[in-house]
Amino acid sequence: MSVVSVASLRARLPSRWVSTALVWGAALTVGWTVVGGRGLDTRVLRDGLFFLAGPMLFVAVWRRSPAELGWRVDRRALRNTAALALFVLPFYLVGSSLPSIRTYYPMWGTTADPAAFLPYAAKQLLVIVAAETYYRGLLCVGVREIGVGSALISPVVYAFHHLSKPPVELLLSGPTDVLFGVVDYDARSVLPSVVAHGLGLTLLDWLVLHDPLLPPGRVVRWLRWLPVGL
Repeated sequence: MSVVSVASLRARLPSRWVSTALVWGAALTVGWTVVGGRGLDTRVLRDGLFFLAGPMLFVAVWRRSPAELGWRVDRRALRNTAALALFVLPFYLVGSSLPSIRTYYPMWGTTADPAAFLPYAAKQLLVIVAAETYYRGLLCVGVREIGVGSALISPVVYAFHHLSKPPVELLLSGPTDVLFGVVDYDARSVLPSVVAHGLGLTLLDWLVLHDPLLPPGRVVRWLRWLPVGL
């Protein structure tokens, strides 16, 4: 093999940073799955350990900044955040009227009483920040040198972690993961997905704890073409 072809092959191979990040990401999701556990407090600890501290340890070992994982805020990140939040808002509004969603959420149980709901929402937001740092940070923005295809790395893992969710949410989890990844990739920041996912989920919980915005039967008729139960 010529020197030129060897150099070309090396140029196409992932860097040590990328390959190590992907191996580390796989190890973290195995650990997250094995540890298991129920309850919101347990999820805060488990996700904080594997999905937040894990990626942060990785960048610390490499002596790099958390900005490498998308922990940055600039004009582009704010623009993408606003655009993504506005795009997903109708999905949360309509979804909050679906029977399966209203049965499942809030995931860990709470009430509309602010004294109960606000601490619940704060803990859930911590879970989301950790998840986005892992999925969109370590596995997307963190390996952005391979191109926009980095947004396609985590959908399978993301869907696997949604197996217990309502069928319609499982159906949408893969495309949602890709959308969030592309937006964060473009912004080089996880802020768009943190806001769209975290605040969107808080809004969904609040809506579910109140009377439906739309008649559930009507929403089911609108979406009956979907190949899953609603």
